[in-house]
This record gives sequence, C-alpha cells and structure tokens, in this order.
Amino acid sequence: MDVDEARLRERLDTNGKFGQIDSETGRGRTVLTGSEADRQAREHLVEEMEQLGMDVRVDAVGNIAGRWTPESADPTAAPVATGSHLDSVPRGGIFDGPLGVYGGLEAVRAIRDSDREPARPIEVVSFTEEEGTRYVGLLGSSVAAGQRSVEEALALEDDDGTTLETRLERIDFQGEGRLDASRWEAWLELHPEQSTELEEAGCQAGVVSAITGLEQHSVEFVGEANHAGGTRMPDRRDALVAASTFVTDIERAAREVTASGDSFAVATVGSIDAEPNATNVVPGRVEVGLDIRDTDSETIAALRDRAKQILARIEDEHGVETAFGERHGTAPAAMSERCRRALDRAAERHGVDTLSLRSGGGHDTMNVARVTDAGLLFAPSRDGISHSPAEWTDPADCAACTRVLAEALAGLAGVVPS
Repeated sequence: MDVDEARLRERLDTNGKFGQIDSETGRGRTVLTGSEADRQAREHLVEEMEQLGMDVRVDAVGNIAGRWTPESADPTAAPVATGSHLDSVPRGGIFDGPLGVYGGLEAVRAIRDSDREPARPIEVVSFTEEEGTRYVGLLGSSVAAGQRSVEEALALEDDDGTTLETRLERIDFQGEGRLDASRWEAWLELHPEQSTELEEAGCQAGVVSAITGLEQHSVEFVGEANHAGGTRMPDRRDALVAASTFVTDIERAAREVTASGDSFAVATVGSIDAEPNATNVVPGRVEVGLDIRDTDSETIAALRDRAKQILARIEDEHGVETAFGERHGTAPAAMSERCRRALDRAAERHGVDTLSLRSGGGHDTMNVARVTDAGLLFAPSRDGISHSPAEWTDPADCAACTRVLAEALAGLAGVVPS
C-alpha cells in the first residue's frame, strides 16, 4: 500500500483554497452549504473522482458518491464506503472533513496501484452540511441513514429563509434519489481528532470505540425587570443571577460525574440571551443554551435530571420561574467491533501505533453506524485545535492514517493481504 504523502498534501492544499480567508496564523476557509466556495469544492471533487475512474452520482440532498469497481469485484456486491464532508464552519481549518474525503480517494489509489484484488466495490462519499452552520448538523448523513426524509431536508430554511433545495439548485448540485447507507457492507471515516489524546500519547492514529451522544436544551429564567437603582437587593427577582447560579451548578454536577469514574460526560452553557440587556435594569428574562454529552445514554439522562433538580431549587431560592425545553438530541453511537478490528490490524501491518479512544464531537459516522457496520479513525490534531485556521495535522500523520485506512478498506472489501 503506497500512499503518496505529497499528493495527499497537495489535494488538501488545493481544497483549502476554496473559500480561503485571510488569517495571521495557519490556513482558514469558510465553505457554507450552497455557497460559491461550496460549488467550487464540489466540482473539484467530482473531477478528482472521475480522473480516478469512479462512477459519480449526486443525490437529491447533494451527497456526492464516487464508486470504484475494479475488475476483480462483483459489481452487484454491497460496497465498502469511506469519506467525510467538505463544508466548514465560518473561519474553519483545512483538515476537518477534507482529510476524510481526500484521504479516502488516496486510499482507493493505493489499493488500485497495489496487487490487491477487492471482491467488492469501494465508494468515497462527501456528505452535505455536516457542520450545521446553515441548516442542521450531520444533515446529509441523516438522510442517507433514513433518519430524515429527502423532502424534510430540502424544505429546511437558513437564517435568510432560503431552503436547502434552493441553495443546491443554485450551485447545480441537487441530484436525484437518495444515497442509502444501509446498502453499504461497511463504512470507515478518517478525521482529525479535535483533542490532544493522540498527541500526548505519541500515537499516529486513534481507533474510536464510541461517539458521544448529545442533548441540547433551552433553559429560561423569568424574573422581574426593574430599575437598577430603585430596586432594593431583598426585593429583586433577577433572572440573570438565577441563570448564573444554574451555570455554575450544572458545571459542578458534570465535574462530580467525571470525578466518580471513567466518564466522558461534559455539560456546557454556551449561549445566553438576557432581556432587556441594559446596564441600569435588573434583568427580567434570560435564556441559556445547555449542551450535555457522553458516550453513555444513562449518564446523559442523569445529568438532564440533575439540571431539572437545580432549576427547582433556583426557583425557590431566587423567586423566578423556569422552563426547560429540548432543542436537539442524538444518541451515542458505538463503533462496530468488526471495523475496529480491521483498523487495528491495518495499523499493526503498517507499524502505526494506535490508541483506543472516544469521540467527544459528533461525526457523520454516528448516523451511518445506526444502519451498517461503521468505524472512525482519528489522526492527531496539534494542540487539539479544530474549527480554526490554526487547525493542523502533520502530513506524515495524514499519510500514516491513510495507509491504515487503505489497508482496512481493502480487508473489508475482501482482499487478503499478500
């Protein structure tokens, strides 16, 4: 398996030019679904796939799939698939997503140029709207996994009131039909780690055991807005003070959970909206956004219950009313033992040290894992930085992980190592 490190680096550099932004450090890009940068990135990917001899198709929500069917393969057999996404957050980096797509293409090249003879086709996929910047996260993979209908996805509107269907039509990337992930024999995704475990352990690759589930909630505090000078302290029903108490208490609750054992749990209040938001007025209403994550559903449920208990106490102590609403939820996803073994064996064959770890971020793989065997391979992230122009994965690590990916894909596709 000969992975061309320079070629892979050049492909990532080229893709990084689409939506490129000015940045004092690193290299950044902004590629939103349906933007001109998105169109350019998609067109370039299709060209690369066609040059590799792949049959390319685009489904109704813009998911792109290139299928390589070697002469040795049964064209009717379920393919082994790999890939990731090309969209980014605003001012994101050049590795998050594209490493999995172009690493997948380089893996196919490596298998094609070796003496291996796959028994199954191999497919490289780029999912639409993974980041959720314009619509909702993991959108394309949710349609491919049958969790959201094509019609529902196309009708989604962004902040400007523009539907996904309109955005895709404008860039000429609304295709037909639906990519069906349940028809894949197996799926593997290569992605930067977005944390520091691999870097700290000195390992070039991480084999993920599970992807965290998450719940996002809106939490409302209603007190009484009043004059900052005229309202005595004992008479106040300050919604912001109540919200501040919640922020510190839910963080303490999460720390207690993680201190009690091998838990991956986190709880974050990451957004706040205060009214009337004037320096000389006691805040009368505050809404915060709560994010709870863990790889264990019971732990997520326990933290959700703890949040409700905290709110009940705050109502009594601060004289405010509270409301707890759900915005979004995704269950944890365990990775297939079969795919994990394939990645471990591939890494051993190529002398790449691996670490078993869990993913704190969501990935398209968690949707795919609900309908077929799936695995997730992490490459090291320098300082754990992600979603930033400072995001960086060393070219040697990119190549090492791509070798592991290629070997694992070959194994899952029915190739016996020589």
